[in-house]
Amino acid sequence: MSSVRIARPRRFLVASAALTSFAAVDMPAALAQQARNPLPPVEVTAPEQSRKPAKPTARAGRGARRATAHRSATAPVAPKPVVPAATAQTPLNTNAVAESASRLGLTVRETPATVEVISAETMREQGYRTVSDVAQGAVGVTAGDNPAEPSAFSMRGFTNSQINTLYNGIKIGPQNMTSRIMDTANLEAVEILKGPASLMSGEGASGGAINFVTKQPHTGPIRNEADFSYDSLNSFRAHYGSGGSTNVQGLDYRFDISRSSLNGFADDTNTKTLDVSGQLNYRISDSLKVWGAIEYREDRSKAYWGAPLVPVAFSGSHATAGIVSGNYVASNGSNLGPITIDDRTFNTNYNVLDNRNVAQEVWLRGGFELKLAPDLTLKSQAYAYGAERSWFNNEVEAFNTATNTVDRSRFYVAHSQRLVGNITDLTWDANIAGFDNRLVSTLSSSYLDFVRPGAANFPSDSVSLVDPDRGFYGLLTTKQQTARIDNEALSFEDRLKLTRTFALVGGLRVEHIGLDRNSTDVNGLENANFPFSKSWAPVTGRIGYTWEAIPGLTFFSQYATGADISANNIFLLAPTQPLDLTTSRTYETGVKHLLWDGRAEWSFSAYDILRKNVYAAAGGMALNIAGRQESKGVELAASVRPIEPLRLWGNIAYVDARYADYNFVGGSFSGNTPPNVPRIVANAGASYRFLTSWPVELGIVGRHVGDRYNTDANTVTLNAYTVGDVYAFVDIPKTVFNAVDQARLTFRVRNFTDKRYAIWGDPFYPDQILLGAPRTYEISAAFKW
Repeated sequence: MSSVRIARPRRFLVASAALTSFAAVDMPAALAQQARNPLPPVEVTAPEQSRKPAKPTARAGRGARRATAHRSATAPVAPKPVVPAATAQTPLNTNAVAESASRLGLTVRETPATVEVISAETMREQGYRTVSDVAQGAVGVTAGDNPAEPSAFSMRGFTNSQINTLYNGIKIGPQNMTSRIMDTANLEAVEILKGPASLMSGEGASGGAINFVTKQPHTGPIRNEADFSYDSLNSFRAHYGSGGSTNVQGLDYRFDISRSSLNGFADDTNTKTLDVSGQLNYRISDSLKVWGAIEYREDRSKAYWGAPLVPVAFSGSHATAGIVSGNYVASNGSNLGPITIDDRTFNTNYNVLDNRNVAQEVWLRGGFELKLAPDLTLKSQAYAYGAERSWFNNEVEAFNTATNTVDRSRFYVAHSQRLVGNITDLTWDANIAGFDNRLVSTLSSSYLDFVRPGAANFPSDSVSLVDPDRGFYGLLTTKQQTARIDNEALSFEDRLKLTRTFALVGGLRVEHIGLDRNSTDVNGLENANFPFSKSWAPVTGRIGYTWEAIPGLTFFSQYATGADISANNIFLLAPTQPLDLTTSRTYETGVKHLLWDGRAEWSFSAYDILRKNVYAAAGGMALNIAGRQESKGVELAASVRPIEPLRLWGNIAYVDARYADYNFVGGSFSGNTPPNVPRIVANAGASYRFLTSWPVELGIVGRHVGDRYNTDANTVTLNAYTVGDVYAFVDIPKTVFNAVDQARLTFRVRNFTDKRYAIWGDPFYPDQILLGAPRTYEISAAFKW
């Protein structure tokens, strides 16, 4: 790897997004040496040089790469800043720094956990248009873009609110409530931390965390970039970005603006996004830097909620095989028997004509980095976030065997969210009894105010399965819910190097969460048992080690814990629901290996995760207690360049996730698999570059996702699928466009076999299945100058 609600062409790639192109092929031995060296003192520098590895010019020839590595290792090359050769990107990007995985400034290789960092360059090269596309390139991660939960993720047996979604390291709420479809154009990196991770991001990280990092200023000459794309569904994207040092000494900037209009394959589906972001860094002195950032995001969708499950007996010759299977009783009581997806509904949108999904978000962030002493650094960040979201749709599509029609039900909800907070770190580098040690103490606090007007009535009707009269929403009557959440946390993280090659890494987090909730009816009167208050004080942590047995070969193990709300998510807790936290723990061990003079890299991990006191969906809106959720699995990823023009990469993940002690009146789901959790996820790809005067690269990537279930009942199977993409791009020489340093034209075919498949199932809307996008063609152009 390198350094939310629509139906749209789906991107399926490849070996860990981490397994994409890497610029330097013949990297010096310093890459292998890097993990053995003590952590350097924290320096107050521009983010681009401290956050991620720098690269020579992408796709340079072998000689150019060697020359670039040599120049950057030995002397400044005006006007570009010096970049140490040891920061050149490795095939799996394990020398990138993931700040959401550790505050110690550790590289991925130095972190005793499974972490992936997908860079902006990788996103561009692999055609990742949204963050869901990025996630699907990572090892063992699946995504669905369910309109109810845009950018819904599943990894290591966990989904939705069990995975924290972070924005520049800040959590804004449960993923299944607050995430939106997000374009990748303004992102510098996506960081994925696997397994219980509450030490870093607090409540909600039982399954891990995914962090979206916006592009940041760099020190050096101003660089500009522009990207454009258009596809066969009439979708388009455009982006412009610029950053570098200004004429004011010490002042660096970054500005990005992107616009997209992504059309879905279903009738009348479209998502429009706008993202404007900017940041200023001002180095007042060698020991002090201040910075400020602002971002505005907007998305507007006409949504697709899936194709209804129908009886095989009804569809007859229009029944399809290989998409879904099983027997099902619909939420309206109809016994459908063996079910299928009717081929006449592939492109049908059952949503009302006046449907809309809208969100507007604003971020304000600012802070400073101050070196108090050579071994002591203080960092602080204050932030404010505001969001307005609304869903106005028909969301239920249940086939009725009595009338052979589709029963529909409307749903409306809106969010008005305000969040303010601060995160302050104190980093101390010391020598303890002759051992190098780094300690980071972090104090964070936030206050969140959440107002949620919602539907008090749910208009319903029935429409024909084929060519439905979509109609309009109808009468809307609302009621209101509120949630006010205050959060304070104190955490410590430490790395002690017992030898040059062996380090202990651990941390502890003590957190306080206070919740005040209220709920009123249509007349503004408080509902029974409201208002109520609840508080929690989870203690979570991590302890592990890294051992570089030989240069480039690092073994690691960890024990980590997490906590999250047992009943759906903290915003929606009701006084009659269980109000305790779940607890989760993981045992994990693995190896990360960089070899063959930096031209090959592989990683392996095995884990055992246990989550207790689970509150789960039995299907539809019914909720049950599941005593435990167990998840065991292995993950393997590799990338290699055997010869200069050829890249090969691949990964595979296996997970066995099951409920235990999941008993309720009328039955038991013990032994069943949680929804949207495939046992097998695999990616593979290859590319070959023809080093001609106009360099051309051809590539193919494939993705396999195993069988999944859409509810805890495990009665309906979303069948396994395999899809692939092909692409070709040409780099236009600078002599053609003298003012442009890099120009690239790309042609891409997504899902080139035109496979029909089920990509996601919402356990709260089990009557319908989200289908993946058919074959689409895309052309794009990218310029840097």
